[in-house]
Amino acid sequence: MEQKASTHERPVVGLMLGDPTGIGPEVSVKLLASPAAREAARVVVVGDARVFELGMADAGIRLEWRRVDSTRSIDWAVPGVPIIDLGNLDPGKLTRARVDPECGRIAGETLQHMIRMAGTELDAICFAPLSKAALKQGGWDYRDEHQMFAELTGCRGFFCEMNVIPEFCTFRVTSHMSLRSALDLITPERIEGAVRLAHEMLVRMGKAPPKIGVAALNPHGGEGGMFGDEEITIIRPTLERLNAAGIACDGPVPSDTIFVNALAGRYDGVVMMYHDQGQIATKLIGFAKAITVTAGLPVVFATPAHGTAFDIVGQGRADAGGLGHALRAAARFAARNARAG
Repeated sequence: MEQKASTHERPVVGLMLGDPTGIGPEVSVKLLASPAAREAARVVVVGDARVFELGMADAGIRLEWRRVDSTRSIDWAVPGVPIIDLGNLDPGKLTRARVDPECGRIAGETLQHMIRMAGTELDAICFAPLSKAALKQGGWDYRDEHQMFAELTGCRGFFCEMNVIPEFCTFRVTSHMSLRSALDLITPERIEGAVRLAHEMLVRMGKAPPKIGVAALNPHGGEGGMFGDEEITIIRPTLERLNAAGIACDGPVPSDTIFVNALAGRYDGVVMMYHDQGQIATKLIGFAKAITVTAGLPVVFATPAHGTAFDIVGQGRADAGGLGHALRAAARFAARNARAG
């Protein structure tokens, strides 16, 4: 897709307000009230202005805003948050703090609209927390939003969820599925795809050459085959082929030590075999600063790693730090894409 940002301009980032039954609108408003957001990117909200008003009520913050038809018509020198008002969701008809299929349907449609804008009107997409259950119940029949993004952007290659904290990044061979199902998908092809994508993304982040650790699957790395032989028959041969091809990677490293090594600076990125293997580590180390990027797609997507937090909806207590990190990451990746293009 064509990229519109130039090297001397801040990228244009579309902000989707998340699931309005959760904390998405509140953290979006808190973020936009911060000068750091304006310094990172030129931000345009895409969604329903009434949901933005809900966010201001939740946050206890009033922001000046204005409706715009497209990003091309925005005068960025004029004060106020520009909103492309889709008028597609009335929050007055919602019950907060629960999964709502209608919210999921509209969230998917809003993201689809933003994807159509990508490359010509938007340089990147940042979105506040969504409910995967609401998306699925609303008719978007995918395991998660990343699979949906891949379909809507026409991606046919390997893609995966990339979690970023200041200390290191993680990449997944498998993600949102049952552990029993994930075991059948830990194949040489998927391991190679994840390691190659980790290498590419880390280089784009300025880590050259990147230091990549690859996690073992079984306890203690299988203990020489006593607790499973996937390390011997699948993981290690794949890593040997990759190293021979010039993609440096270390492993398989037991799960109970690989993140200790990453935290100590030995690895810039860790490739894990399944979702919780790395998600537990990243959230323990940096829950409020962890973000998720959908790596391998032609459009930049970034979001906080935390969820909709139904337990604190409407209380004004939600922390916008994760969304702020996601916005800055989206802007950085968009700027790097523009330089590379």
